[in-house]
Amino acid sequence: MPSFVLILLLAGFPALATDMYLPALPMLQQMWHLSLAQTNFSLVIFFLTFSLFLLVYGPLADRFGRRPVLFAGLTIFIAGSLFCAMAQSITQLVIARFLQGCGAAAASSLSLTLSKDLYTGQQQKKAMAYIGVIVPLVPMLAPMLGSWVIEHLSWRIIFVSHVLLALASFIGTLLLKEPVIYRTQGGLTAVLRRYIVLCKNRPYRSLMLIFSITPLFFYSFLAASGSIYMHDFQLSSQQFGLLFGFNAISLMTGSFFCARLSARFSSLQILTWSLAGMFCAGTVMLLWHPTSLSFALTMFAVSFCMGISRPLCNHMVLEQVHSDIGAASSLLTFSSFILGAIGMQLVSLVPDAKIILIAVMAITGSAIPWLALRRLTLSH
Repeated sequence: MPSFVLILLLAGFPALATDMYLPALPMLQQMWHLSLAQTNFSLVIFFLTFSLFLLVYGPLADRFGRRPVLFAGLTIFIAGSLFCAMAQSITQLVIARFLQGCGAAAASSLSLTLSKDLYTGQQQKKAMAYIGVIVPLVPMLAPMLGSWVIEHLSWRIIFVSHVLLALASFIGTLLLKEPVIYRTQGGLTAVLRRYIVLCKNRPYRSLMLIFSITPLFFYSFLAASGSIYMHDFQLSSQQFGLLFGFNAISLMTGSFFCARLSARFSSLQILTWSLAGMFCAGTVMLLWHPTSLSFALTMFAVSFCMGISRPLCNHMVLEQVHSDIGAASSLLTFSSFILGAIGMQLVSLVPDAKIILIAVMAITGSAIPWLALRRLTLSH
């Protein structure tokens, strides 16, 4: 299996573990007599666990190498997926999702790390852009596939498919030649010291925090999309899957544009334009009377602009460090996902203003980075 295929498989883990499962939430809520908050906690716990364990796998990969850490993470993910498939209550499912999050963190963290190990310069930028393609491609297909599985088989088969994906990645890891890297030394104390060193790196820290708020609207949409489309707009699960996929297409298209634009324009130029577009689309979403069509169109525009900006944001942040790349990429993804989990919880607290909150997050998540880039441009 080519290393690039493995990187793409690993990059798709979080989206597959989340979005293929979305169509099952209303059914589980009814079957187990749960509230929406209880059901959504199986999403939130995944993101929280996923975020926390990202901080562990990066330094471990720098210390012990990429392959051993991948083997461990994939094994945990397989165990968690099997337990999800056998869950008989929301408590058991939440515990199993905890394990899934533990394992998926290794895959997500090391997809970025391997792209840094195996590619340099323009090739690395393109690799990150194509990772940005596969990440939205999975959510485009996953809800529709999940709906089909639920209709014809069982919601438990969704998690069996997760096992199969992890097994394919396990085989790819077996075939992967261990990248030649500088191996860090020490135990937990050394790991904490490396994170402290990274946080003292002002350019890295500043860009990481600034760019981590950009996708906040997307995670809020992820948690609220089913309620918005199926409850507020009274659409069917099939229509929900199509509109969710429509939004994923916009992210994928934006990432493709990023790969093409990177050959002609500087990262600062592309980021400035895409963030300005995201701000405008978020403003239209806030002011336009919400219908299923208006919301889908404005979400398409906002997501398209984020699809352009996200690969370059990751590249720009990681360019600020030259060692401990695994720890740096883990801390970057942790920052994004932990804020995403907060966004998912926040949108659950305002059931009557979900679209307004998503729009405000899109506006804020574009305005602050845009102003920061503007200041950076003027300083040069």
